[in-house]
Parts: sequence; structure tokens; C-alpha cells
Amino acid sequence: MRKFQIGVMGSAADLNYSEQIQQIAERIGEIVAEKGHILFYGAEKDYDSLSTAAARGAKRKNGITIGVTYSTGKNIWDKEGNTDVIVCSGLERGGGREFVLVNSCDAIIAVSGGSGTVTEMAIAYQLDIPIIAIKNTGGWADKMAGEYFDGRNRRKVLAAETPEQAVEFAEAEINKKLNSLE
Repeated sequence: MRKFQIGVMGSAADLNYSEQIQQIAERIGEIVAEKGHILFYGAEKDYDSLSTAAARGAKRKNGITIGVTYSTGKNIWDKEGNTDVIVCSGLERGGGREFVLVNSCDAIIAVSGGSGTVTEMAIAYQLDIPIIAIKNTGGWADKMAGEYFDGRNRRKVLAAETPEQAVEFAEAEINKKLNSLE
């Protein structure tokens, strides 16, 4: 059986998130790695992000990390070398890169988040990819935790209290989806 591909989506550093929120993202990355899954994240070129923090956490636990970046070239914001594979989408921010990133994931976990994160969540909703939001981290994660994106009520954004619960929810939802395909 292949490893689960879990994406972590969250605010870029220009949204001024706290050290505590960054630690939550790093802990998610650690747990993804400890469970033997692959961490996918949006690799930024110009500044740090909560997604990059998750990659740092995963590498601390010897996990596999894949960063999907926009445009061309592998020059990403990864000062510590925490990215095993860089996927250059050749697409720009605002939907193109985000589609490639989300479509590569079995589930996504949102921490805080601005416009890029809500775009990624909406793409996951459209693709029927499980979405987990960490409550009390701010941004779109707080706004969407426990909610549906629209009146069709296809898939609720699951609300997690902790990084551990978020990864557990992701695993359970991926397993449900895999079992329904059998």
C-alpha cells in the first residue's frame, strides 16, 4: 500500500502569525512523518509560511517532504533544506499552482490561512478531497472549521482541536475513501 499524501496549507509569513501557530504547523509535520506519510506543501519563493514550518517539522522526524512551487525554477524559501522534492508547476499563484498541489494530496490540513489557503480548501472541496481545519489558529481555518463550502453539503470541513487529532481525522477520511473504492 502506498503512503498517504497529506498536504498542510496555511498562512504565509506576511500575515504575521504567532510563534504558537507556527509550532502547531511544525507539530503537524512531525506527526505526518512519524506516521510514515508524505507531507505536501506549497513551497513559497519569497518568504516563510506555515506550510514550510510543517515541512521543517516533518524533516525533524526524518519524513518525506514535497514542495509544490509556482512559476519555474527550484529557488524556494527553504533555508534549512527541508524539501526532498520540488515540483515546479510552471503556473502562477492564485489557482494554478494550488490545483497541482491539492490534486496531489489524499487529504489537506489547514492552519490559519489567507487567500491562498481558502483557494486550496475550495479546490479540495471541488475534488472531494478531505479537508481538516485546526480550530483557534485564525484565518480561513477558523472560518471553515465544521462548515460546508456551499449548500450542496458534499463534504464538511472537519474541525480538529489539536495537530494529533487533525492527522487522525486525515487518516480516517483517507481510509474511508479508499474503502469505498473497493
